[in-house]
Amino acid sequence: MGTALVTGATSGIGLELAWQLAAARHHLVLVARDAARLDDVARQVRAAAGVDVEVLPADVGDPAGRAAVADRLRQPTRPVGLLVNNAGFSPGQLFVGGDLAVEENALEVMVRAVLELSHAAAPAMVRRGRGAILNVSSMSAFTAMGTYAAAKSWVLVFTEALAAELAGTGVTATALCPGLVRTEFHRRAGLDASTWPAVGWTDVEQVAAEALAGVRRGRVVVIPSARYRAAALVLRHAPRPLVRSLLGPRTSGRALRRRR
Repeated sequence: MGTALVTGATSGIGLELAWQLAAARHHLVLVARDAARLDDVARQVRAAAGVDVEVLPADVGDPAGRAAVADRLRQPTRPVGLLVNNAGFSPGQLFVGGDLAVEENALEVMVRAVLELSHAAAPAMVRRGRGAILNVSSMSAFTAMGTYAAAKSWVLVFTEALAAELAGTGVTATALCPGLVRTEFHRRAGLDASTWPAVGWTDVEQVAAEALAGVRRGRVVVIPSARYRAAALVLRHAPRPLVRSLLGPRTSGRALRRRR
């Protein structure tokens, strides 16, 4: 694919994707808010993998940050062959009584950024007749666990629609739907990771590897690990009242209370 652009590239799934792409000899454009951390990651990747790494400090939750990333995606020199919309976070609160500004920022990062950056990347890819967009959704997209689940559900359906629109162009769209992954995600959200059983966790290396394998195969939805694929099948066919009862906002609320 030549050059891959990864948002949220300094931690978690985004960082692991960057490392695996570099190991496969892809050049990188790394996007995140923390310029110092970006530079540190870029130095390590260049030294270990010997690939070119651009850094683009930008907050995709901010219109100016999204515009900067979109401009890079449109550049004809060293075109981006793989866009990874990975940046995201859990609001870490229940909606009722929560901070509305946090919810609005979550939508900017996990919905509007995916929309705008995909819109910037796809036309150039279609003109070249090749390329891929990987949007990080979540297993929560199949649940009713609050506004994070709602945002990730949008990412999943958007990606499915985009994949259908791109059919026959040589460009693909893939939604990654991981379950519980061993990263700093839950700590940053103020969630108590011990709420979930140990068997539910997946290593980030496996998640990234299955995601990239899915992109190479042109798969539309990638759900890492057999147990989560089985769970997704059940959730897709389960009565929604049952899903809301078992995997609604109260489920994440228990993790918040445990943490606090």
